[in-house]
Amino acid sequence: MIAAHAMFLATLLSLHLAAGPDRAPGEPRAVDRAPRRAVQVGADRLLGEYAHLVRGKRVALVANHSARLADGTHLADALFRAPGVRLTVLFGMNYDIRSNDYSVTPDGEVATDRTTGLTKYDLYGETHKPTPAMLQGVDVIVFDIQEVGARFYEHINILGFVMEAASELGIRVVVLDRPNPITGIKVEGFVTDSATRFRFGSYAPVPVVHGMTMGELARLYNGERMLRGGRTVPLDVVPMTGWTRAMWYDETGLAWRKPSPNLLTLGSVLAYVGTCLFEAVNVSEGRGTDHPFETIGASWLDHTRAVALLRDLNLPGVRFEAVEFTPVQQPYHGRPPKLAGERLRGIRLHVTDRNAFAPYTTGIALLWAVHTLHADKLVWNDAVLDRLVATPRLKAMLQAGKTPDDIAGAWRDEVRAFERVRGTYLLY
Repeated sequence: MIAAHAMFLATLLSLHLAAGPDRAPGEPRAVDRAPRRAVQVGADRLLGEYAHLVRGKRVALVANHSARLADGTHLADALFRAPGVRLTVLFGMNYDIRSNDYSVTPDGEVATDRTTGLTKYDLYGETHKPTPAMLQGVDVIVFDIQEVGARFYEHINILGFVMEAASELGIRVVVLDRPNPITGIKVEGFVTDSATRFRFGSYAPVPVVHGMTMGELARLYNGERMLRGGRTVPLDVVPMTGWTRAMWYDETGLAWRKPSPNLLTLGSVLAYVGTCLFEAVNVSEGRGTDHPFETIGASWLDHTRAVALLRDLNLPGVRFEAVEFTPVQQPYHGRPPKLAGERLRGIRLHVTDRNAFAPYTTGIALLWAVHTLHADKLVWNDAVLDRLVATPRLKAMLQAGKTPDDIAGAWRDEVRAFERVRGTYLLY
């Protein structure tokens, strides 16, 4: 009797462990967690086995708040204190080089890093490409920023501008690699049109979801002569150890730091890759809620009918829910989010199987559902759409009545061609 009872308890425990802490037995699996592994990022290898890349050099650092060593030290401080290394100038984004808030330096003004006292330039405003004056006397540019897996996330494009500036001045670039947080497997979306190259959201001809790390992208830019003018740059990539392509960020053992203010969790990063499209229309993308980018909405949205349309698509790894929400300005916002204070009817997406989930296709489907029901109410910001999509094909296909499957089919061949090229530059 005791043995039978113990076996029953063991069975219950195994079901609980299989389900995970957020899932009851039999419910869809939202997160397929592998055991946490010890991934070592490039920054933690630079001043050890790769110290020769910066020893005796005058160094510029391109980084933001994510450039941390395993012990939490910011890379700027580690380089500033490193024997034989002369850190001379810093390049940051609009969130400051150390913090994850909107502390924009007015364009044209020069900031000073509060800890090292070094000059810090902002590459997020009108100037994305360092000028020769900014790089005067620099021997090596070290680049260390956590990216999110999407082409329109500005930092992989700033990488292109930085490499371009370095190529013109004969400066070596060292890229310190970090994980692609949504794995190095997912590849989706239109490849950048040639007319939209060398822009803030579309520097190089890669799909929206590129499935690469920052170091691999640098190798691709260089090897395929994607820099402006077909130039190349002296390049070193300090790779990670312990990372594999199928690994999600929460399987790496690395501390989570929001890549940018509204990307609160890995779930919001995964959704953002698709729902960032709503930045280009008069629909909230969920900023100012507890689930930014996992929720979209507008006061005029027939969310019940939209959810029905979406469910009929049978998209993999996701379910949709009709919700209501009110965006509220948060302390980390630089300005009120879109439609702040308004009661909105919305759609919440719930990822049930993240390995099967296609984030960009899902974002397209959400936009298609809203357009299908409310084409007369949608207001497009074509400049923002151009930055996010880098082709006029998406809007044209939506307005022509094409389905999400039609749209995904239109990029299939170019994605296959890209995957053949990218294979040469993969490190893991």
